[in-house]
Order: sequence, then C-alpha cells, then structure tokens
Amino acid sequence: MDKEKERRATWVPGAVIVGAGPSGLAAAACLAVRGVPATVLERSDSLAFTWRHRMYDRLALHLPKRFCELPLLPFPEEYPTYPNKDQFVTYMERYAAASGVVPRFGASVEEAAFDEALGAWAVRLAGGEVLMAKWLVVATGENAEPHVPEFPGLRQFAGRVLHTCEYKSGEEFAGEKVLVVGCGNSGMEVSLDLCRYGAKPSMVVRNTVHVLPREMLGLSTFGIAMALLKWLPVQLVDRFILAAAHLSLGNTSQLGLRRPKTGPIELKNLTGRTPVLDVGTLDHIKSGKIKVVGAVKEVTRVGARLADGKEEQFDAIILATGYRSNVPSWLKDGGDVFTREGTPKTPFPNGWKGRNGLYTVGFSQRGLLGASSDALSVARDIHCQWRERERE
Repeated sequence: MDKEKERRATWVPGAVIVGAGPSGLAAAACLAVRGVPATVLERSDSLAFTWRHRMYDRLALHLPKRFCELPLLPFPEEYPTYPNKDQFVTYMERYAAASGVVPRFGASVEEAAFDEALGAWAVRLAGGEVLMAKWLVVATGENAEPHVPEFPGLRQFAGRVLHTCEYKSGEEFAGEKVLVVGCGNSGMEVSLDLCRYGAKPSMVVRNTVHVLPREMLGLSTFGIAMALLKWLPVQLVDRFILAAAHLSLGNTSQLGLRRPKTGPIELKNLTGRTPVLDVGTLDHIKSGKIKVVGAVKEVTRVGARLADGKEEQFDAIILATGYRSNVPSWLKDGGDVFTREGTPKTPFPNGWKGRNGLYTVGFSQRGLLGASSDALSVARDIHCQWRERERE
C-alpha cells in the first residue's frame, strides 16, 4: 500500500468479517463472547439477505432445528422441528441482537488483499474507503450468487425464465406448463409447490441423484445417520440408509431418478453433493403430476428440445441450478484456502484457516452445522492471538 492510501485507510480493532448471513453472524458472536471486536460488512440492506429475499415461500429447514442452530443460542422451544423461512429469519435477528452484533449494511467489498509491509488485510469498499485489520474472516458462503447456466436458444424463449432465487410461489403459474431445470432439493420442492397451485411441472434430471425420506419411523434420516456414524463406517451406514429408503420410497430408478454408485453420505463427504430429502415430491412423480424428463438439448421459442429428441411446449422455465461462491471476484491472496471457483481446497473440518490471518466460515459444504463448527474454531484461534497481543 502506498503512503497516500495508508493515510486514507481506517484501522479497525479485531477482525473484519465479510458477510452478515448465518456464517458471518456466528463468527461475530463467537468472537464477541470472547471479547474480540469485529466489524461485519454486508453489501445488502439486511442480515440473512439470501434467506429473506432469495428463498421461496414454502421453504423450511431440511434438517431438524437441533442440527441448524448457531453457537450460543438455541432455537425457541415453540418452533417446530423444521422451522420455516420466516422463523429462521426471525431467529437470525434475535441472534444478532443477543450477541450485540450490528453489521454495517450497504458495505460492498470490492477487494481484500494482504499488505505484506503492514502485516494486515486491506479491505476496499465500493466508494473507495479502505479498512485495515489484522484478521479477515470470509463469510460470504457457498451460495452468494445465483448460478445461471447458458442453454442454446434460451434467449429466444417467448415465455418467462427465472432462477429459483426469484421464485416465491406457484400461485402465479397456476394452469401453466413449467420446465424446472434441476432436481436437487430446490428443484424438487419448487416442482411440488407448482403442483399444489395447479401448474404442470416437468423436472429435468440430467445426472444421478440420491433421494431419501426426510424421516424414517418418525426420526430424522440425518439424525439416524449421524448417530450410526459414531459406531459404524460410512459405507455401512450408507447401506443401511439406502435399504431403509428403498423400503420407504421404492425403486426411484423406475421414476427416472437413478442413484449414484457411491452412497449418499460418502458422496456428500467426497463431493459436497447433498442428497434430496423428500417432502412429498415423489408421490406426485408416481401419480404423474410431476413429469421427469432428461437433459435439455436446446430451448425453442415455445418450449424445449430434450436429449431424447422430443420437443415439448412450456409456458415458463425455472432454473433450479443452485448458487456459486463470489469469493474469486474480490479476495486476493487467498490461494492457499480457495480454488479458482471459490470453493475450499482443504476438506472439512480443517479448511477454516489460511495464511496471514485469513479465515473462512461457511464453506465446509456441511450447511449450518459446518458453519457453526467453523465459527467456533475461528473464534478460538483469533482469541488466542488477541490475548497474546494484549500482553505485549
């Protein structure tokens, strides 16, 4: 950093945390309880922006609340086992208030780079302001930006095209034929929601996918798996889960949902691919209310040409194609932690720390449970250094 920039920079105590979603709030709260200050930067105008503005109305947590609560504050007892979107946002607001975390909204980070001469991170905001901090916590998460793939002919489609981040309810698609591109949890649930409002969804399934019941015998499938993993190897747990899933759901391959050769938990650990937890979609596929189709070869003006050569007409296309990290667009000097795609190089649970005071929270591909684990680890590590600096 040159002398002029150094004079304009503002030094902040403790850490700078980028992102005021669950990961950023958890990191700030865990630092606060240890007496370490943090400046939380959020580009939007509210905390938990993605949950508040980019999620469909019927969304509820896929896992029981005990697996989704953040450190230091459990969910309210009166919340259901699977809190809905609005309840989760309220929980986030209470969490920030209880921890005394007040994010700085409208603070969009354009670049963060480590200054070797000063031994600190220079964080430049839109507008030119520069903040300097000893520690930088990247908490923008794996789902910062919608992923919108290019399909041949998509721009010529005469109907409506939207990503699930814009989808709220199937009410506006009542009576329409809708192509849902993607068969993850979002694609499955959007297809189900469309059915409930009288739409006629066709769901694109290009690859293999594990579909599991959300509960088995009244117990969370995830909870059962976590309990078994304490005693059994992952491959054996996968066999048990798949056998139980077959009894509950039947042979999903007959519905066009072929399973991967690798088991669901092992696949999640290896690739981050999350199994789908069924909340009623399979029944609608079995009844024919949701049609399963193959890959899209080309979008036409009035519909799509599929990989099998068939052409179908659609009134709308919904892209349930997920999200991507935006870290590569603004973080410099993070090559020891992140790939070019902004994903962690080191698998969970050891990917939270980089060089020169760089930390990450929420990139473990383990959801809210992983973010909580990261936040606790980061806070402990920074606190040790903070305490050493206070003694100097």
